[in-house]
Amino acid sequence: MSTKPITLSGATRIELGAATLLPGLIDAHTHPGWYVDKQGKRNSPRSGDSPAEAALARAGNLYATLMAGFTTIQSIGGPEDDELRDAISRGRIPGPRLLTSLAPINSTRPSPDSMRVIVRGLKAQGADLIKLFASSGLGAGGAQTLSNEQIAAICGEAKSLGLRTLVHAISAASVRAAVLGGCTQIEHGIFVTDAELTLMAEHGTIFDPQLCLVFQNYIDHPDAYSFTDSTLAPLKAAIPTASAMYARALRVPKLKIVFGTDAVALAHGRNADELLCRVKSGQSPMAAIISATSVGADALGLGDRIGSIVQGYEADLIAVDGDPSRDIGATRRVTFVMRGGVRYR
Repeated sequence: MSTKPITLSGATRIELGAATLLPGLIDAHTHPGWYVDKQGKRNSPRSGDSPAEAALARAGNLYATLMAGFTTIQSIGGPEDDELRDAISRGRIPGPRLLTSLAPINSTRPSPDSMRVIVRGLKAQGADLIKLFASSGLGAGGAQTLSNEQIAAICGEAKSLGLRTLVHAISAASVRAAVLGGCTQIEHGIFVTDAELTLMAEHGTIFDPQLCLVFQNYIDHPDAYSFTDSTLAPLKAAIPTASAMYARALRVPKLKIVFGTDAVALAHGRNADELLCRVKSGQSPMAAIISATSVGADALGLGDRIGSIVQGYEADLIAVDGDPSRDIGATRRVTFVMRGGVRYR
């Protein structure tokens, strides 16, 4: 690939050879604050890493993600997100455009009115969106944890403040409660039935399922997460279950499916692996690309700025080796990255 700029009539031309030009990719669900500490474990308050070590690790996650062609990501909450977002926007560190919920709402104790107060507090702190846990995790079975009233209070208050809501919901019941509660986007939904898929389509609820990357990452690095054979079992079972669910979701008319990976420590920079799993489960390569570009931009409320190659939009552009509309694996062969008109690769 030639990288020598050629100035022509006031414009700058960059010759990319036979590479395919795409809008910058968008990942709607990431955790850039997660990294492996110097003890070889997923970081925690007990890691013992210095603030500088933690900052460097997180900057490395963001750099790896940007170099993989993801120019915008949505972080689902961490105390470090505010500073990371600011550092990227000021150009202090290279990374994708970052939207964040700052902190998730996962306690079941507050009343519906108290939940509204929490939402207002997050808005005041600068949250771009609200993340809530409507169910337990996959390993615990994914049963609904928040009441219907709590869910409706959170999502209703967020909507009144102009904030989107992303809901961790594993079980069919928790997904149904979130949809009927007026929430914006459902994460995971591995145990949904056709009824919940149809309900999401009817209500215009965005669906962001994960099929492989996060599960396989845990399976491949059990020591970093202190997983045992018993805790790995549901993660191994999740991959075929999620793939079958996704194949059913693709057949539901008007269901809005966005691209999100739930990338955690040791998965940053491998976000495009999830695109391959989506295509393997029956989605066309072009539909998978659109879910990670224009559809993703619309879901983030940025559809008038990014996600398409259009005059007047921000210059978030990448190039890949090959034709991803025929071979989705080309999205893993990124040769050029530009975000906001700044060239990084």
